[in-house]
Amino acid sequence: MHYKTMLGYRYPKGPFAMISVYSFTGAAVVTSTVFSLLLFLSIDDSPMMKALFGTLAIIFEAGKFYAWYEFGERRAHRNYMGSFTALVFYLVLAAISIGGSIGGINSATNKAQSVIAIEQAKVDAYNRQIDAIEKQIDLNNLAAEKYIQMERIATGVSRIQAQNNTLREEQILLAEERDSLPPVAQGSAIGLIDSLANAFQVSQQTAQFGLVVFLSILLDLFAAFFVGVIGEETRFRRFYQHHAEIDITPETISKPLGYLEHKPAIDSVVNADSDNDKQQDDADLTLAQRVELAVKNGVITCSKKAVCRHFLLPTDDVDTLFEDMMNDGVLAKKANHHYYLVA
Repeated sequence: MHYKTMLGYRYPKGPFAMISVYSFTGAAVVTSTVFSLLLFLSIDDSPMMKALFGTLAIIFEAGKFYAWYEFGERRAHRNYMGSFTALVFYLVLAAISIGGSIGGINSATNKAQSVIAIEQAKVDAYNRQIDAIEKQIDLNNLAAEKYIQMERIATGVSRIQAQNNTLREEQILLAEERDSLPPVAQGSAIGLIDSLANAFQVSQQTAQFGLVVFLSILLDLFAAFFVGVIGEETRFRRFYQHHAEIDITPETISKPLGYLEHKPAIDSVVNADSDNDKQQDDADLTLAQRVELAVKNGVITCSKKAVCRHFLLPTDDVDTLFEDMMNDGVLAKKANHHYYLVA
């Protein structure tokens, strides 16, 4: 919908809406910038190169959002070639930003998985020691059976039983130490990755990569949407400030009961013959003369909006009519864009 047809129906957003939009936009821009920094800062360990790559990441992020804002500006002015150029720049910078976000989110996810892997490795080490002791006990029992077959119970079996008792005690101590370890805490992201892997019957690495790509693209789309909202609201505010006072007929004035909008008050009773004569005279007038007469009689204000509403004309026809009346010297425009009749 064009801005001219919005006047009277749409108004600039209030402070709460704008504070919310700027807050969301700022949070999305900062988050995207931080993820890009994580990628670019890991390229080289030299302090000077870190500073250069960090600056490059910030330039890319700022340029990306400005390119999207410029795309909206040029498209609003119907500069389609310029808007296409801005869109190409945005897509290139957005691809770099999405790559940085993928690297940053993936790094954080891998770190969470490594912590879980370390804790799980401790538990697995205790399990391996317990299993080794259990195998040793089984071997001792097998040797005890051989001693029994050789009828050397007093010398061999007693010694093996003592060894098994010692191994059992060691096994119990290892099990107590294993059970005393803190439980492995699985984060929400790891749980989500496991659920996706089970749902789509893929590996955890594939599920993790798909989730990271989805979150990175969603972050850029979120930031681009709110940057576009700010740009569109800024353009509408500029238009509203220049045209609202001219094109909007005040409607907040209290009207008496039975008042007909845009109709002059009738102070005296007019007979039917005079009404017919007046209608005949109005039919002979041109549209410009009827508009001029209505403004002089105070039926409507000298504004495009009032003419549109009173004569039921489209906006483009009223623009053409006002231009013709200005060329004929009937209307003139003040410095603040208000129209008035030339005396």
